[in-house]
Amino acid sequence: MAGGKIRKEKPSSRGAPSSNHYQGGISFHKSKGQHILKNPLLVDSIVQKSGIKSTDVVLEIGPGTGNLTKKLLEAGKMVVAIELDPRMVLELQRRFQGTAFSNRLKVIQGDVLKTDLPYFDICVANIPYQISSPLTFKLLNHQPSFRCAIIMFQREFAMRLVAQPGDTLYCRLSVNTQLYARVSHLLKVGKNNFRPPPKVDSSVVRIEPRKPRPQVNPKEWDGFIRICFIRKNKTLGSIFRIKNVLSMLEKNYKTLQALQQLQNGSSGSTNAEMDILGLGDSKEDHSMDMDDGTDDEMEVEDGDADGEASEFKQKVLAVLKERDYSEKRSSKLSQEEFLHLLSQFNMAGIHFS
Repeated sequence: MAGGKIRKEKPSSRGAPSSNHYQGGISFHKSKGQHILKNPLLVDSIVQKSGIKSTDVVLEIGPGTGNLTKKLLEAGKMVVAIELDPRMVLELQRRFQGTAFSNRLKVIQGDVLKTDLPYFDICVANIPYQISSPLTFKLLNHQPSFRCAIIMFQREFAMRLVAQPGDTLYCRLSVNTQLYARVSHLLKVGKNNFRPPPKVDSSVVRIEPRKPRPQVNPKEWDGFIRICFIRKNKTLGSIFRIKNVLSMLEKNYKTLQALQQLQNGSSGSTNAEMDILGLGDSKEDHSMDMDDGTDDEMEVEDGDADGEASEFKQKVLAVLKERDYSEKRSSKLSQEEFLHLLSQFNMAGIHFS
């Protein structure tokens, strides 16, 4: 079930019932992100754009009362539905009990973020918006990899997923998601297509995992991208002169050197088997990585007490000089440029995790 951010509902001053909406005798709570699709044409369009085959196992997240579930059952081989609300689980079971679909529907009650996902070919999700980021990366971390996911997101979040270098909404979320998947916008969905209507419009997005998965250490990548997007519209040269950044990188550098001596020169190689769940940081993603700071807010390391830059700082700046990265901005860097710059830092012995 789709929904906006969790908000505390104000009690009614007249003692009237709360603003819950009903379907089949079940009340829906905005505060829990429960918003049911009521437009049958939209449901049909989502199923059609999913490209479901008759042999597909479909994972549905947040089925609610089953309006979309029925169409998914008609299109695929089997539907595995994960639903948190026990009332909705009972409604689903009642709705399809004794029908031709009963043997092809499996309902799992639980929190999808805490549930081990089964095998599936396609995921279709209409979710509470507050779990958008962690769910996206939970799906991308799933093995074996699925064919695609069709997910309803809050529109602004969806636009950040598909944003390209140079776009206003291009941010850390865009870069992290697009490293592991091809993302495309399918449909804009107005708030009036839901019961009860959420506060914001929505969008349907298609996510296709990249195969094979990129050979990048997720923790190393995440540490690197976080630094690049501290101020996405500042030059990388400015960002990597920040005192705290240089201090952290130098500490990593010295630690790694010490470890290499203990391990006879073995280095921290990339580990593609590490999971990518840590990339789904919902709090930071909703902060939208906005570059609203000024140079005055940034502690810039211009040199030591003698006016000469440290040896480590020179090592960092030397990496940035290649391809003139020092004058480039994260807001305009492509996926390939980020990957190349990270590899150059690593080759110089500079690591981010």
